[in-house]
Amino acid sequence: MASILIAEDEKNMQDIIAEYMRKGGHTCLTADDGVDALMLLKSTPVDLLILDIMMPHLDGFSVCRLAREMGNTPVILLTAKSSEEDKLKGYEYGADDYMTKPFSPRVLLAKVNALLRRTSCAPLGTLCAGKTALQPASRKVYVDGQEVTLTHKEYELLHFLMANPGQIFSRDQLLNRIWGYEFEGTTRTVDAHIKNLRQKLGSEGKNIVTLIRSGYKFEVPT
Repeated sequence: MASILIAEDEKNMQDIIAEYMRKGGHTCLTADDGVDALMLLKSTPVDLLILDIMMPHLDGFSVCRLAREMGNTPVILLTAKSSEEDKLKGYEYGADDYMTKPFSPRVLLAKVNALLRRTSCAPLGTLCAGKTALQPASRKVYVDGQEVTLTHKEYELLHFLMANPGQIFSRDQLLNRIWGYEFEGTTRTVDAHIKNLRQKLGSEGKNIVTLIRSGYKFEVPT
């Protein structure tokens, strides 16, 4: 059972989502706008956020970005827009997944459960490469002893690549492995996350190698 914060200004939609989350065994907190959501997030620990993008006072993009500054709680964005640019913007702010309205609440619940499973079952054993150290037990990453804050998807992507050093993975393989087969986005999502990872890892970002027309691999420095 997880604690889920639902921020949705359409009351009927908010009630439907909360009902399905509770049917799935989860507890729910609800917020009618972005400001309320942020206040709840600051005062109450939750396991996952469901954020509508188009909310009054503070939109879902802004709440997602501010939530990322506070921690690594998984985020699913709800949107009436299906454009690729909007989705990429959400991922750049740290969203883990997307649902485009209208959607099936059952599918949303399935995505919630899948995301919770993927973010709570990391294997033990620190992975080290060059100046980068990844600790699965605490889901923390350090570069030269300094902690680096990653989103859940950035962490999972880095963990997967570091756990399989030297192995080449296509964008489709990474998309299916990290985001799941039910994911609605494109392979550009992988490129955006790789770009963010490299920036956050600084000089160690060069260990994530791009192979033209092939994909990516993690190259252990010698």
